[in-house]
Amino acid sequence: MITTLSGDTSRLLATVDFVKEQDTAALLPLLLPGLDGPELRALAEHCRFSHAALLVFPSDEAELEAMLADCGLAGVAPRQPSVVVRERLALRHRRPTAELDVGIVRRAVVGGDGAHRLVEVFALTVPPGSDLDAVAAHERERQHETHVGFDVVAPDPLVLRGLCATFARYGATPDGGGYNPHEDGTVFYFDAPDEAKAGYRRVELYVPGDHRDLLAAHLDEHRARQPAETLLRLLTGAWTTQALSTFAQLGVADALDGGRVVGVEELAREVGARPRNLATLLRYLAMLGAVTESRDGFRLTGTGALLRDGVPGSMRALALMYGGPFYTSFAGLGHTVRTGQVAFEHLFGENHFDHFARDPRLADLFDRSMAAGAAMFDPVPAHPALTAAAGAPAGATVVDVAGGNGELLGRVLAAHPRLRGVLLERPHAVEAARARLAEAGLGARCAFLAGDFADVPTGGDVYVLSRVLHDWDDERCRGILRHCARAMPDHADLLVVERVLPADGSVSLATAWDLHMMCNVGGRERRAEHYARLFTDAGLTLVDRSPLPLDGHVLHVRKAAPATA
Repeated sequence: MITTLSGDTSRLLATVDFVKEQDTAALLPLLLPGLDGPELRALAEHCRFSHAALLVFPSDEAELEAMLADCGLAGVAPRQPSVVVRERLALRHRRPTAELDVGIVRRAVVGGDGAHRLVEVFALTVPPGSDLDAVAAHERERQHETHVGFDVVAPDPLVLRGLCATFARYGATPDGGGYNPHEDGTVFYFDAPDEAKAGYRRVELYVPGDHRDLLAAHLDEHRARQPAETLLRLLTGAWTTQALSTFAQLGVADALDGGRVVGVEELAREVGARPRNLATLLRYLAMLGAVTESRDGFRLTGTGALLRDGVPGSMRALALMYGGPFYTSFAGLGHTVRTGQVAFEHLFGENHFDHFARDPRLADLFDRSMAAGAAMFDPVPAHPALTAAAGAPAGATVVDVAGGNGELLGRVLAAHPRLRGVLLERPHAVEAARARLAEAGLGARCAFLAGDFADVPTGGDVYVLSRVLHDWDDERCRGILRHCARAMPDHADLLVVERVLPADGSVSLATAWDLHMMCNVGGRERRAEHYARLFTDAGLTLVDRSPLPLDGHVLHVRKAAPATA
């Protein structure tokens, strides 16, 4: 063990010397050959050389402290858990993370230019006789975790994107990263190009705060270079659905409400679960960003808070639906692809509308799950067709066709006090909408009509079809649109809310929902020009379209001008 420590101590001393000798402007061109002039100055302005790091392998805490003291790095700051390096080691060596005690110690060093920097020491504890000796030997030889680090001066998303783009332009490639909840910091790792002359091949950008949205794209690019890992992660998507659904089902998000850290034992008692099993679930969800883990327990994140029950913006019902009936039906996707028969009907013996309508619990869950995507609706009340109707001297009426539990119509009426509403739906949904709008103080301004598409009422000023057409094939869509066209006065507007498939094949939620509709409903998502043809067939014309959140769109439709002789 003495020889091993001497080797680690020697490497650590070399790291200390490197940190003292380098500065930002000199180091960047060594890492990114060809970088100079304005780009070098811009990069040096937004990130600064902050540290160099290496991984060492003490047998215990005392040996680590002795090593640090030998290198002039004695201090009192305790070792903190290193989530990112632990997960990288676990993946690389196919070890459970629980077996790897990895910590991080930072010690200050003053550079030759007078700047204060750090030596970052990752320590994997390797007790005597441990089977981790092979891991230590491999890591000493390959130096996977040895790197130089830069702190991003202003953690602005645009600045961060620009920094990543500059690194890529000069040959650096993504090499992983992660979010450390213990420090509330996000790490982006890069491999320096082969021509780098710094003696370090790995570069870290450290950004204070939670930037997992930008990190996701960085990690996707990294995984694209590792197809087996990419495929394995994709294949575990079903686990993610069930983990989030179980989290919602147990009410864990509600038990964690209030921003407090809760220990697993207490949390398990509160939700009626086994502590060890709940901890396993929560650690997986921490990887997804639904909770964060600390030494004292787990804390809810903003993402996880969306799975609380009965709060504005809650997506709990959606999680239960996707982890329940729709999860079951997706097992029949192959049947749908082979035969064209809807998987839900094949497995449940009836279409999903009839199946849910017969079960009040499922009917309520479905209506609430439809309302759970309400973030898509946020800009709809400000659509010009609705603001114009709200400004009409005599007021105006909005007809929501198949309006579910009234989520969208309620938003429109709340935004425009002079508008009146009519909601057409199936009988059980009408009652749910009546109760919802009455509770919101809007019931007196809304009429409720139980019926089918053939019952679209006449005389409205604005008609709304929100996420309706994607439930049906083209022929049924034409029928629905013709019912609307017959009911609409010549001055009326029709607003169709749908996800629209991108014409260029770019990534979109609409593509995922196209698969979902095919499997569960027998419907489909469509491109804008496809919708335009359906409107034309029904005597309508597409005026324009505007984007909504969650890859939605509002298609603004009016009656086609009569043909002139």
